Amino acid sequence: MSDIELVISNSKKLESFLEKHLKATGRGLHEKVGSVERQLPDTLVRRLRYIATIRNKIVHDESYDRIDDRKGFIEACAIANKELRKLAGVKQSGNTLRWIMAGAGILAIAVILYLIFFRN
Repeated sequence: MSDIELVISNSKKLESFLEKHLKATGRGLHEKVGSVERQLPDTLVRRLRYIATIRNKIVHDESYDRIDDRKGFIEACAIANKELRKLAGVKQSGNTLRWIMAGAGILAIAVILYLIFFRN
């Protein structure tokens, strides 16, 4: 995934979450954050504003086509997402998927062992 795709997809997810769960309003991430700023911890507001600034730079500044700190940006998005979900009382969907995949893996192993040892 390119940096542009990474930034836009993460920004869209955060904007959508703010709208859906915290009733944020505005045209972009900065405005949406501003509309619900009083509901958010200062550290989360700063993190979301950092993400919004990177988004604006990569979309509007022709010379900015690569995130200076890609790893830091990805981490900021992950933390912001986790904090927003916690604030809104929304469970992480990734954990459920992991449990389903683990269960499917265990079941597959059980079937294979059954076929190997108990099939006539």
